[in-house]
Amino acid sequence: MVALDLRHVANPAVRDLLHLVNHPDFDRAHQQIEHLGGCTEPVRLLGQTTTVDTATGEILRSYTTTDEPTGSLLTACGNRRASRCPTCSRVYAADTFQLIRAGLTGGKSVPGTVRTHPRVFATLTAPSFGPVHNRPTDGGGVLRPCRCGKRHEPMDALLGTPLDPKSYDYPGAVLFNAHASALWARFTIYLRREIAARLGLTQKAARAVLRVSFAKVAEYQKRGLVHFHAVIRLDGPDGSTQPPPPSATITMLADAIRAAARVSISVVSDAVGERELAWGEQLDVREIAAFGTDAKLTDHAVAAYVAKYATKSADSSGALDRALFCRPCQGRGMTLTTHATPLTCTACGGTGQARPLPRLAVERHVRQMIRTFWELGKRPEFAALKLWKWAHMLGFRGHFSAKSRCYSVTLGALRDARRAWRTQQARAHAGLPDLDPHTTLVIGHWAYHGSGYSPGAELLAAAVWHRREVERQFTAEGGPS
Repeated sequence: MVALDLRHVANPAVRDLLHLVNHPDFDRAHQQIEHLGGCTEPVRLLGQTTTVDTATGEILRSYTTTDEPTGSLLTACGNRRASRCPTCSRVYAADTFQLIRAGLTGGKSVPGTVRTHPRVFATLTAPSFGPVHNRPTDGGGVLRPCRCGKRHEPMDALLGTPLDPKSYDYPGAVLFNAHASALWARFTIYLRREIAARLGLTQKAARAVLRVSFAKVAEYQKRGLVHFHAVIRLDGPDGSTQPPPPSATITMLADAIRAAARVSISVVSDAVGERELAWGEQLDVREIAAFGTDAKLTDHAVAAYVAKYATKSADSSGALDRALFCRPCQGRGMTLTTHATPLTCTACGGTGQARPLPRLAVERHVRQMIRTFWELGKRPEFAALKLWKWAHMLGFRGHFSAKSRCYSVTLGALRDARRAWRTQQARAHAGLPDLDPHTTLVIGHWAYHGSGYSPGAELLAAAVWHRREVERQFTAEGGPS
């Protein structure tokens, strides 16, 4: 093969793309990229696998990444955040949709009778830490002026920002986000207590006849505070396979949720005084109707709603999707010598920040929240919260989506099923026989080699993503699938 002289091509990405296209095994390289579906930051692996028949010792199949045109195997990053990888986040959202819907209508190892169990959709919000710009409406849904006297547009940058930043309770706001997961955990404990009290049972006796199952997702409001959407369901003691007792009604469940939502967490500090962190007054609890009814809040709508917010993060409220702390010093601003002598970190100049706060491309309100995290994070009483580590998430360090053990199928099970299906399809496409799992041994060794594409491969991946996005939109608008 004659080597190409591409020195006249000024753009390095185009130059790399031309090298890749003229590679003798370009079809295999393109196949890998196509298989990822437009993943923005795939993981590159080095290694090999060998499939052996343990009965005869025969090597049925062997694979090594040295035979790949790029010398590595590309696998999807699997990031759930749409801001980091739209392709993988869509897969995550689809899995979350299946998980939530299975817990409402059955399927995926969950019996269909689960749809007859009491179930509600609850939203627990953050309290007020000061008036903010918003878009209030009257009882008829007509937009009214904000307290500032202006009718804000939906994308107005002022929405969610304080009317008076000087009087806004920033310490309270950031501490609420930092304790939101603990507050949710306490809410679930008190919910079980409230249900037992309404059934006239002790907590131990209630556990013998009833189980509370739930799935929740966290969402950021415009003001940068976290609130939770949750599907809460009542089951028998063994979970979704059994109905709860007849006395466990939807009305009883809704009342118990409203009572349990009054829980709080006490925080005491010389810097912020004594605080009671609790849920806001805006508590919404609604019954979930069956799919196909005239009600707006159906099981299908709830599953789609939860899946939508499972792929969002703090960047949806104007924050960042990458950590702000300095990696060499782990945000401490100091490093230790071999003699354990503390030295100012040269990478960040002792600030502990990978990027100086004044240079962050965020709104003033978000920057002040991040600055408050950094200041409170230096206090010894808040050391366990590691506020500086989660400043880019505005302090929320919990899981964006989570479920109780018996709600429905797990994300891991859904991924295993998809992996098994793809393996079966690949074997059928290659004409390979089915393997006996009792006499087949797969020996493999893999090592992480890096992340991302080469400049040319990145252009190919962008083209794949664009084509599939157009196809998806065309199908969604009623075109042939």
